[in-house]
Amino acid sequence: MDFRELDRLNRRDLLRGTAMLGAGAAFMQPLPLLAQAGSMSDVRKAVEAGKDASIKRLRDWIALPSIAAENRNMTEGAAYMAELAKDAGFTNVEIVPTDGHPGVFGTIDVGAKRTLGIYFMYDVKQYDPAEWSSPPLEGKMVDRPGFGQSIMGRGAVNQKGPEATFLAALHAIRAAGRKLPVNIVLVCEGEEEIGSPHFRQIATKPNILAALKKCEGIFIPMPGQDSSGNVAVNLGSKGIIELELVASGEKWGRGPKKDVHSSLKAMVDSPAWRLVQALQTLVTKDGNTPAIEGWFENVRPLTEREKTLIREAAKADNDEAQMKQALGVTHWIDNLSYDDALIRLAQEPTVNIEGLVAGYTGPGGKTVLPGRAVAKLDLRLVPNQTRAEAEKKLRAHLDKHGFTDVEVNVSGGYDPTEVDEKSSLIRSELATYKKLGVNASLNARMAGSWPGATFTAPPVSIPAGHFGIGHGSGAHAPDEYYLIDSTNPKVAGLVDATMGYAEFLYTLAAIK
Repeated sequence: MDFRELDRLNRRDLLRGTAMLGAGAAFMQPLPLLAQAGSMSDVRKAVEAGKDASIKRLRDWIALPSIAAENRNMTEGAAYMAELAKDAGFTNVEIVPTDGHPGVFGTIDVGAKRTLGIYFMYDVKQYDPAEWSSPPLEGKMVDRPGFGQSIMGRGAVNQKGPEATFLAALHAIRAAGRKLPVNIVLVCEGEEEIGSPHFRQIATKPNILAALKKCEGIFIPMPGQDSSGNVAVNLGSKGIIELELVASGEKWGRGPKKDVHSSLKAMVDSPAWRLVQALQTLVTKDGNTPAIEGWFENVRPLTEREKTLIREAAKADNDEAQMKQALGVTHWIDNLSYDDALIRLAQEPTVNIEGLVAGYTGPGGKTVLPGRAVAKLDLRLVPNQTRAEAEKKLRAHLDKHGFTDVEVNVSGGYDPTEVDEKSSLIRSELATYKKLGVNASLNARMAGSWPGATFTAPPVSIPAGHFGIGHGSGAHAPDEYYLIDSTNPKVAGLVDATMGYAEFLYTLAAIK
């Protein structure tokens, strides 16, 4: 999931822009007591009885890494996802081919009045075992101070842990002898970690599109609790384009077609410097603001209400120093105040360099003049920008500035997402959190990205968001983990997180 969690830090703490609902709830009963006191005791007993099976299901899933960027285990990953769906009660399960890696689709139709969509991804990010304190595919139990016993492995929190927990809720409801209160449509892809380049093909397949259009909304499971037990309800997220800019002697017609000795720089042009010059035109001199012609033409600024939400959250949380320490920074961009920096985080589109690759990058020096240089970029988009518009403007900008030879290789991306807080999906999320005793907040716009626009835009046109309690961290990073047995009374472990999804299904079915 491209929430771009920064080095094992809690996503909510980094991408916030929120105002607390029900502030003042400084202390909560442990979540197990709340769940046991409700009308779901039979489901809870089934969840507890199935806990070991739920852990094994997640551990086995972690052991099968499907990595789209490496074309690793993609066929096997889709087949495994399909079996997980069937085992949880989905019917009409199909592996959906695309021009890239396949997706998975399935439904549960119990004749209910309402239908809920669920978005899954079965792919995970790359990993280097040498950077991990525990083997990334073994799913070992480790202690995370302040949280409790957690399962560690690639995909543990992004996204197999929360997804397996939602499946556990379906298993438990069936084991309790209950009928699901809503119909469910499952749509899953295997390319989220490379920008979902073919996901639209899945969502708009005629039978899948017809099923999605019946949904009240769709959500991706997310363990959203921080150490205080708080969660954020996202009202949107930025879009993204992932791409490479490539400068080469071959395309340029100047400089070498392959690496040559660096002494020749006195008489030979450098594709690496060519790329640097092209990059410098994309942003202002300080690198902080996109300078691509027309980039801000369709940008929708935050409303005054959205800005107020962010300022109130900054004032209430009062954790600027902690956030700076966690990020390893001493100043915000342009020396902005904390709340202005948070507004900028939510409001501004960005042009970011993820990596630069050219010539020799190993130990010591190697006197070469590279024949090819590559910059890996991500461009974050805000409403009302679109991926198609942004790609067109980037190409036109480079051409206008004389860089017609610099290649733009887009690997994936999608538009920004927005959801109405008055939708039954968002109201059900807030009502469920309230029922569980979890302090919820409205997040004006998440600075990270996910392909929710595939659902919110035509032809699907349904609300899309995130929901879930529990905790995990380390997405895209070493030592990724997902909380199983919580020692923090304000944060849900596996059993309570499973109950959270069960409660949500019943809440959605009853919401007015």
